[in-house]
Amino acid sequence: MNNASVEHSLNDLIEIARDGQSFYEEAASKVQDTELSSLFRRIAAVKADIVGTLGTAVAAAGGTPAEHGTVVGSMRQMYGKLRATFGDTQYGYVAELEESEDRLLAAFREALSNNDLPPAARQEISRLLPEVQQCHDIMRTRKHAMQS
Repeated sequence: MNNASVEHSLNDLIEIARDGQSFYEEAASKVQDTELSSLFRRIAAVKADIVGTLGTAVAAAGGTPAEHGTVVGSMRQMYGKLRATFGDTQYGYVAELEESEDRLLAAFREALSNNDLPPAARQEISRLLPEVQQCHDIMRTRKHAMQS
């Protein structure tokens, strides 16, 4: 795999993580529940760490780290805001954030399935995967609890 391809793969993960970070920060400022707001801020910090770590890996491979999120992420965030505005604010954000977690987890798994990924990049993605999985599980559990 050439450096441009590694850069592209890692930047995809950066963009999706940045989407999540931005969405969690937005949600934390909008929900009234202090415990939920605190949870959102903690997960936003995890996303910021992922962005920083993968950005360093892109730079080490000679590339330029992505500086923005994705169009899909922006659209999901807008939909989440609308859903929260016209329904249960807390559940609306939790449900949309859980979808964001699904997207990031799938992207991490897809990146790891790429057999051409260099060992250093694979190691960073593998090291971050448990954190991604944990955030996903927290939001999935929270969503299911709120549905009950």
